[in-house]
Amino acid sequence: MSDFAASIDRLLNQVRHWEERRWSLPAGALGQTRAQVVHGLAKQLAALGAEAEKVPAHELPPVHDLVLPDQLRVLATDILAAGPPPELLTRATNAVNKTSQTLK
Repeated sequence: MSDFAASIDRLLNQVRHWEERRWSLPAGALGQTRAQVVHGLAKQLAALGAEAEKVPAHELPPVHDLVLPDQLRVLATDILAAGPPPELLTRATNAVNKTSQTLK
């Protein structure tokens, strides 16, 4: 299992059981909610996925907070399926780890 896949699994284990109230709690020092932080990660992963697939980036559709873990799983699967270079996987892993730390 790659570091990226392990990081995604850890993050999903951290958040997949959250109810709406937990998603609306503040995260980190930037005044964002947990949902906003994870949505920001989803946008980053979508951009990295487009880069890995060598296609133009597209806007990520908004989803309900409770669906964010599923969205992350799909985006991570797309990145891994594209067979990205190690440098891209490192950037993706760092983004996931930073988000995970922000949510603690």
